[in-house]
Amino acid sequence: QVQLVESGGGLVQAGGSLRLSCAASGRTFSDYAMGWFRQAPGKEREFVAAIIWSGGRTGYADSVKGRFTISRDNSKNTVYLQMNSLKPDDTAVYYCAADSVLRREPPRVGATSYSYWGQGTQVTVSS
Repeated sequence: QVQLVESGGGLVQAGGSLRLSCAASGRTFSDYAMGWFRQAPGKEREFVAAIIWSGGRTGYADSVKGRFTISRDNSKNTVYLQMNSLKPDDTAVYYCAADSVLRREPPRVGATSYSYWGQGTQVTVSS
């Protein structure tokens, strides 16, 4: 059973930065792509960023491109989301997710490609 635990959320002013972390356990972390999604109140869950098993390829939603950076440290079984220049529209619960297929490329943007999910961490950006 794969477990994902997010941390790093909080309240920040517009223009500020946060770094989210997601610690994984339960299977070989380095063999699977990882993704970040978010869900704002009253909205559907949406793709934010993803990174393949090796860290060699990444993908981003247009809304965060140039502001957010996804990375991973396979020695620590952890994936990160560095969020800069935050906007009030970035306010949401952020979830990390693990791909269901071994060493799949390119990184997937659809939630159905991910079979394991964390509990989420709240990010609130004030104006």
